[in-house]
Amino acid sequence: MTDAHVPVNDDGVTVPRGGAGAGERGWTAARRTVLSRLRFTSLRLRLVVVFGLVALTAAVSASAIAYWLNREAVLTRTQDAVLRDFQQEMQNRASTLPPHPTRDQLQRTARQMASSSQRFSVLLVAQDENGRTITGNSDLDTFTLEDVPKSLRKAVAKKQAVNSNNKSAYHLYWQRVVDGDRPYLVGGAKVIDGGPTGYMLKSLEPEAKDLNSLAWSLGIATALALVGSALLAQAAATTVLKPVHRLGIAARRLGEGKLDTRLRVSGTDELADLSRTFNDAAQSLEKQVADMSARDEASRRFVADMSHELRTPLTAITAVTEILEEELDAETGSVDPMIEPAVRLVVSETRRLNDLVENLMEVTRFDAGTARLVLDDVDIADQITACIDARAWLDAVELDADRGVIVRLDPRRLDVILANLIGNALKHGGSPVRVSVRTEPGVEAEELLIEVQDHGPGIPEDVLPHVFDRFYKASASRPRSEGSGLGLSIALENAHIHGGEITAANSPKGGAVFTLRLPRDASPLIEPQNTPGNTPEGPPEQ
Repeated sequence: MTDAHVPVNDDGVTVPRGGAGAGERGWTAARRTVLSRLRFTSLRLRLVVVFGLVALTAAVSASAIAYWLNREAVLTRTQDAVLRDFQQEMQNRASTLPPHPTRDQLQRTARQMASSSQRFSVLLVAQDENGRTITGNSDLDTFTLEDVPKSLRKAVAKKQAVNSNNKSAYHLYWQRVVDGDRPYLVGGAKVIDGGPTGYMLKSLEPEAKDLNSLAWSLGIATALALVGSALLAQAAATTVLKPVHRLGIAARRLGEGKLDTRLRVSGTDELADLSRTFNDAAQSLEKQVADMSARDEASRRFVADMSHELRTPLTAITAVTEILEEELDAETGSVDPMIEPAVRLVVSETRRLNDLVENLMEVTRFDAGTARLVLDDVDIADQITACIDARAWLDAVELDADRGVIVRLDPRRLDVILANLIGNALKHGGSPVRVSVRTEPGVEAEELLIEVQDHGPGIPEDVLPHVFDRFYKASASRPRSEGSGLGLSIALENAHIHGGEITAANSPKGGAVFTLRLPRDASPLIEPQNTPGNTPEGPPEQ
């Protein structure tokens, strides 16, 4: 779908012919593109967050499971080895002691038991011949009965019933404890048939350090997984959003009127199909707009040519009607009374046709872009007075304007605006028509406000949006009237060429109000109009 002879920019969007660096609109689009690149779009952010959350959840879950499994494996392996060694020492050494050993015997046996490969502390508890409880400690009394949990001591001392399921009266019990921040394994067993009770204490600090190292490693792995997922999400978002970004740029250019904008299509996925659909739509739109522009240009040319062609016969007809009108007004009465109404109708319709042709020619100038301002300094009060006086409206119009308010506008076009607004108010609203003038600060410079208010019934709400439309008439039952339906449209175009505006509304006190807003000085609008290459073709202004 992409034209092979059209240059393509880095975004994969064909540059419209004549659109590169062509003005403010192109700069605005470029600036908008740069700003969009500098920030994360919401979709990109959502993709990164979702990828990050999924990766974080998976990494944390995997790390937690791995840590828990390794922790249990390490502790169980160490615990089994220590308890097995302790049980073996109890059988080999503690069971050889007499029923009532001395403290020295207990101390010596405890040290022998502690010298096993597992290196744990041993505490032996027994009763001497006098029934007193004596202890033997392998670590010079650093391991005492207070270090053994009461629950563990109670379980070790409890004698179990011997049966087919339980062949021993006493069993080996163990418990993990924490002293401060150091973990320990405490175990205990009693020699059968009246021997001493033994307890062992094994530090699990080396295993805890290994588990802490494992936890740090899993944490680092989780962080790396999160960073990797963010990078992966960024890459995926770029892959997905780059065509969407190109589509957005192309859509903006299309909206700016660059109808030859096309997207570069690559691949066969859904985004490629979307790009092809956009190109097809843009091509169809370009063709339709070109056809409409051609028809519109032909219509404007037809109206302009027709107006010019009508001017020559109208000039002759107007001259004849003026002679006939003079004969009607003459005292000699040379015109037959039977044909006098027909003559007057011809005179009236000729004038109406002449006004219509002039209005059509004015409209074609605006459409062709050939209408130009001829500025002059005028006193706005004098200008309005001259407009009213030239049309014999002095008795029907009230003017509220201070003299000495000088404006720099096109006097002829301002007269056209005022004549249309005041004439429309007199025709549809009735006299008296009030024209008030004031100035007020504008956005860039001081502005002139002229309000034309009548005392009629006002404008129906459904008509207000269409009062400035060409050939629009409020009453569909009376499509033919004295006006052409172009007056207010021409007035609005003349306001626009001054850089102004006209609005219509209904007054709360009754009647319609037309507000004309113009810059007090239209000089800044002259240079852009006279710039070379900015003059479209069209009929010359008469």
